[in-house]
Amino acid sequence: MAWRIDFDEEAVRELAKLDRQVARRITAFLRERVATLEDPRSIGEALKGSRLGEFWKYRVGDYRIIASIEDGALRILVVRVGNRRNVYR
Repeated sequence: MAWRIDFDEEAVRELAKLDRQVARRITAFLRERVATLEDPRSIGEALKGSRLGEFWKYRVGDYRIIASIEDGALRILVVRVGNRRNVYR
């Protein structure tokens, strides 16, 4: 079962601002590791808090990917991409 990876407009802008090599590494991680899993929650971690409880984070070096997992559509919507110091703001 393959999950479809979609990017929010803000996530696309954030990804474009990153170094080209880092952006390639992040997209490769999503395509090769996350999209091929049976359950994408197995390597991610749920965010805590009342507003953030529906989102999951993935670590790629010093960068974080904040995503929403939609089970019914087999879709992972990437909401934010950025350095771990700034992505949660």
